[in-house]
Amino acid sequence: MFENLSEKLDRAFKVLKGQGKITEINIAETLKEVRKALLDADVNYKVAKEFTDTVKQKALGQNVLIAVSPGQLMTKIVRDELAMLMGEKATDINLKGNPAVILMSGLQGSGKTTLSAKLAFHLKNKRGKKVLLTACDVYRPAAIDQLKTLGSQIEVSVYTEDGNQNPVQIAKNSIAHAKQESFDAVIIDTAGRLAIDEQMMDEISNIHKSVQPSETLFVVDAMTGQDAVNTAKAFNDRLNFDGVALTKLDGDTRGGAALSIKAVVNKPIKFVGTGEKPDALDVFHPERMADRILGMGDIVTLVEKAQEQFDEKQAQELKKKILKNNFDFNDFLAQLEQIKKMGNIKDLMGMVPGAGKAIKDMDVSNESFKNVEAIIQSMTPAERSNPELLNGNRRKRLAAGSGNDIQEVNRLIKQFEEMRKMMKAFSQGNLMNRMRAMQGMRR
Repeated sequence: MFENLSEKLDRAFKVLKGQGKITEINIAETLKEVRKALLDADVNYKVAKEFTDTVKQKALGQNVLIAVSPGQLMTKIVRDELAMLMGEKATDINLKGNPAVILMSGLQGSGKTTLSAKLAFHLKNKRGKKVLLTACDVYRPAAIDQLKTLGSQIEVSVYTEDGNQNPVQIAKNSIAHAKQESFDAVIIDTAGRLAIDEQMMDEISNIHKSVQPSETLFVVDAMTGQDAVNTAKAFNDRLNFDGVALTKLDGDTRGGAALSIKAVVNKPIKFVGTGEKPDALDVFHPERMADRILGMGDIVTLVEKAQEQFDEKQAQELKKKILKNNFDFNDFLAQLEQIKKMGNIKDLMGMVPGAGKAIKDMDVSNESFKNVEAIIQSMTPAERSNPELLNGNRRKRLAAGSGNDIQEVNRLIKQFEEMRKMMKAFSQGNLMNRMRAMQGMRR
């Protein structure tokens, strides 16, 4: 995400490289490139102009410290202003009410139904809430069946009414049902509508008035760019929604919607969809996203994702094995599974400071693990537990059994041995404490 913008901003800052100080002349050239980068990212023109004007004003008003170059100072100012542009800090969803009622609104095809299920999964697994999904899209063929299927996958109840074509009544009835069954939250999935369709806009306004939601989210496809901002304004004029949920942010290399929407409608982005799986929904942190746009990584989110998969007891046992140099291929395979559960590998690597540029043109995906897994799964239990047994003949057998050549097998075993040594060294310095310390430094 934001790949094109990151690259162009990086080029813009190079204008200041080697300059002794910030001047009207060199900053004008840099900001011209910054503004062009923002416009190419499909950021609203007025937003882009106001942004660069603010950056110029702040940059010219600061003295460059001896230890800081003009380029570094400009990067810091742009980073802070990007965070401000996107909302400065994360904004929590309002879950007040008995039950809390969350109304989902948005255009046709924006991904409301899928995002409704992801939000239900998030509230259930990360907030400990008993959630009810309500199917109020009575127009789109198979919309109700889609929500039922998603609800079944994430083990969340779905409220439907066969034959009832009145979304307002269905929504009201679902809330009454939720109260009776002690649900903590109700997520109402509505039909997609066009902002110019007066009848459909009236309908969602009526649902809104009828259920008085504690939270109204506008769901928008990030890949629609500037159009997303225009429709957000039209919906906000009718619903006065509380926040925005961006879908398909992982597929958008530009990022114009994420950068413009807060400035235009003055409503925070609360959630971002970053993939297909039910857990591919993240709380939106503007300051972390600004870091990622500028290639600074996002260690805090990386640590949080690791901790979600982190089993304290298992980690202690693993640490003992590493210290005794008993880390084997069974452990290695288990660690691969945990890493895959954290999300898309290329996105995760992009959270490591400086790694984004290095992997920009590389084809890195979770599929990359398939050869490694095939080789390990071709090993006998004894070979997995005792890598020292893997002599020449055994390696040839592994190559044949896994469909790889002998060089691939040799490379994996060599990398495994190097990793085992490195893990032992890290473990002696307590890796998790280092990661937590890094997390603390960022707060």
